[in-house]
Amino acid sequence: MSTAARTTTDSLPDPATADAARTDRTPRRPAPSRRRRGRAGLLARTLAAVVVSLLVIAPLYWMLVVALSPRSELLGSELRLWPRQLTWDNVDRVFSSFPVVEWFGNSVAISLSVAILTTAVNLLAGYAFAHLRFRGSTVLFFVALATLTIPVQVIMVSLFRIVTGLHLYGTYWAVILPSAASAFGLFLARQFLLGVPRELIEAARLDGASHLRVFTRVVLPMSWPLVAVLFFMSLLQSWNEFAWPLIALRENRLFTLPIGLLYLQGQFNADYGATMAFALVNVVPIVVVFLLFQRFFVQGFARSGIR
Repeated sequence: MSTAARTTTDSLPDPATADAARTDRTPRRPAPSRRRRGRAGLLARTLAAVVVSLLVIAPLYWMLVVALSPRSELLGSELRLWPRQLTWDNVDRVFSSFPVVEWFGNSVAISLSVAILTTAVNLLAGYAFAHLRFRGSTVLFFVALATLTIPVQVIMVSLFRIVTGLHLYGTYWAVILPSAASAFGLFLARQFLLGVPRELIEAARLDGASHLRVFTRVVLPMSWPLVAVLFFMSLLQSWNEFAWPLIALRENRLFTLPIGLLYLQGQFNADYGATMAFALVNVVPIVVVFLLFQRFFVQGFARSGIR
């Protein structure tokens, strides 16, 4: 046999080795027991999600049913999951008896102002604690977190004296300015911004950019999920806040929806339909905002390390 023939014969793969290689490359199917456990786990998670969703939706559904039911059915002893006759009398009675539109506008104005201001302050403070090194930064950060343990009722007297001293009592600013920052929002912003690569910030600084320019041009475009979380949390907290606006807003025309709901309960002692109709006006906008921001809301919590 010639040298070329022997070389060609030696270069051919062994059939047994080739079969073994093909066998190794073939994806292995999971064992039947593992597949069954995976399906059982998926079924259990799906059932748990359905149960939790029903528990969350049930109060909203019942609120809607009571708001659209005639008063005669609400005073009866029979409990129905859907009214025999839908009516808008409860909604009409609420809007005709109280300045609900004006109170709704007050809630929107105050909540949006608080959300914008709180988001801006927490973002800037979170950037400072995450990427700036100054003496006492760690101690100051933990002191800020310690304020989470202080109930708002403890500082109401001091807060009232500050507001009256600044001649802000009875105005929107008496509610907006005390909510300009939150300790939990600061913690969330710091944890999120720690994930921004320091190399990007140092490169921008070497190019001569100031910290404010670095924040607006480098950090902020990467932090939109965090912005959505901070904005929605501040909006929700301000929208549902009751105790401090009740003290700071002394005129009826400045009331927000939660204060108006308490005022309505004082007027309609047994009118559950009107109360639920007013509560729907208070709840529906927040639900809509959450559905719009849901994707960013989940991303912001996931990237901040909060599980």
